[in-house]
Amino acid sequence: MRQLKPIAVGLFLITILWAVNLHSAELRIGTATADITPALPVALGGQFNLRIAHTAATPLTANVVALESSEGGRSFGMAILVSCDLVGIPDDFLAQVRDEVHKSLPNLEVNKIFLNAIHTHTAAVVDDHYLIPKGVTQVDAYRAFFVQHVSEAITQAWNDRQAGSVTWGLSHAVVGYNRRTTYANGSSQMYGATNVPEFRGLEGYEDHDVNVLFFWNQDGKLIATIIEVPCPAQEVENDTTVNADFWHPVRVALRQRFGRDLCVLGMVGAAGDQSPHLMYRKAAEERMRKLRNLSRLDEIARRIVLAVEEAYETVKNDRHAGVPLVHKVETLALPMRLVTEQEYAEAKAECDKAAAQIAADPKAADQVYMRLKWNEGVVKRFEKQRTDPPSKYEIELHVLRIGDVALCTNPFELFTDYGIRIQARSKALQTFVIQLVGAGSYLPTEKAVRGGSYSAIVQSNVVGPEGGQILVDRTVELINVLWSDTK
Repeated sequence: MRQLKPIAVGLFLITILWAVNLHSAELRIGTATADITPALPVALGGQFNLRIAHTAATPLTANVVALESSEGGRSFGMAILVSCDLVGIPDDFLAQVRDEVHKSLPNLEVNKIFLNAIHTHTAAVVDDHYLIPKGVTQVDAYRAFFVQHVSEAITQAWNDRQAGSVTWGLSHAVVGYNRRTTYANGSSQMYGATNVPEFRGLEGYEDHDVNVLFFWNQDGKLIATIIEVPCPAQEVENDTTVNADFWHPVRVALRQRFGRDLCVLGMVGAAGDQSPHLMYRKAAEERMRKLRNLSRLDEIARRIVLAVEEAYETVKNDRHAGVPLVHKVETLALPMRLVTEQEYAEAKAECDKAAAQIAADPKAADQVYMRLKWNEGVVKRFEKQRTDPPSKYEIELHVLRIGDVALCTNPFELFTDYGIRIQARSKALQTFVIQLVGAGSYLPTEKAVRGGSYSAIVQSNVVGPEGGQILVDRTVELINVLWSDTK
């Protein structure tokens, strides 16, 4: 029995440390905002055709919240969350930011930094999907600019963290609509017509939840809010101006209410099959908007701001200065969606067609290059399948516990049903499912793949429904371990 005492003491100490981490540690909060508006002219990402912006309708920003749980000078948990006005966050782009932060904060766990994109289609290109002409801001130049400004903001937020408090709330706003229509023949189509006899309904669930976190400093001033809305920022996605979409008027309105220094992090919930575009009852919606004398962006912002204000008024007196803050990071290998012989043949034919177009008219190359790359990826995957099956796609997965709230991430445009599966099985009181913490590719459901069309075809997907369920199951496991003290 005496030999067991050291083990028992060790287990007791681990239990005590866990208890400190979960119940009595002080929350320290730092915030910062970086201007990431590109130099003009600049190529805009998010569409198949190349668009060049010569004007900026709004600034673009990256908004940072740095969190640490500490007691007596000892750190028990940390996280740095960065919301970016971009279409996506490629893995090597994130690595560049972390490497730069490491230079100024060598002792920081840089793997606890994650960046999410609001998925605006009117921000600078950050990948190699386009042929960008000379005289236009190049990808490498913009990346260098972004990395410098964002890494400086992260360093500032971390160095400025002070004791504060947090609370969480749930509200609702109609922002996103399911954008996949289904028809009598069993097919589906993104943005398909709804005013035809063959129309049978919208393919998936619509999520109108607005999950919110509020952060105060020790003087009781609201300094930051994290707002998760299951809808990408795509109302003005076809424009040729730089624009942060509906998140810009949301920030403006909230800063008018709570102070100009309020740090607002917009995050996109599981919304691969949702968008702000109206799918039916358009005339009635437009009449109400015009009577309010609002643009579509302002109308969407109005709904989000009302939801945030409603949540704030409900929870503002339920603040917590000492909360659990636990941050788990894991690399998860998901099975890639396999390419069939027919899909390979179709993609190869599209590649050949695009190559022929470029050869016939080199000046048109910049307008077909994106489609060439899109199909080329499918051809390469098929060829790899034949020599190296089964293929895996590794993702970085983050799960945070902040008080009674769980935040979980994924790099995809994750169809909404997957987010509902995670939330329904999570032991957390409230669960934020944050997509586009990565470059983004659609992750469709089984019924979407059966329906076909853009967003559910193999060109749109790196991972299919099998991998989607594995992602759900593992995310739920990681969340629920953090609530092992509850039933």
